[in-house]
Amino acid sequence: MRITKPSLRDVRAMQELTRPEVERGIILERSSDEIANAIRSYLVAKEGEKIIGFCALHIHSETLAEIRSLVVAQTHRDKGVGRAIVEEAIGEALQYGVSEVLVLTYRRSFFEKFGFIEVSKELIPDHKIWADCIKCKHFPLCDEIALIKKL
Repeated sequence: MRITKPSLRDVRAMQELTRPEVERGIILERSSDEIANAIRSYLVAKEGEKIIGFCALHIHSETLAEIRSLVVAQTHRDKGVGRAIVEEAIGEALQYGVSEVLVLTYRRSFFEKFGFIEVSKELIPDHKIWADCIKCKHFPLCDEIALIKKL
């Protein structure tokens, strides 16, 4: 397995990988244009040329980044793929010089292993709510947990 930046040729495979999680309401659906527009923010885990997982590191401000759209293929879960992707994203956040990384998740314990701690959703930037959360089928009754890791 290797972690790398995706190419635009990977967009369709990324959408296919997220489809079951989108249908379950776990991950927001992203159009091919949205993914293409943000392609530089993604990290993909590949075995050969097959994408087995990915996430995006979205920069909100000079001090805050967000790990979002983390997904691992069902066949590769519990094998360290998610951990490797998150570690790479945190490393990238450090390179950019942000001081905090945010995540909204249903999997608190997974992120707590990296040192993320739960915070009030009131700390989430308003532009995040109106750009992303409003598209969610659970909005405004969100039961995701907000966690932040200080770098």
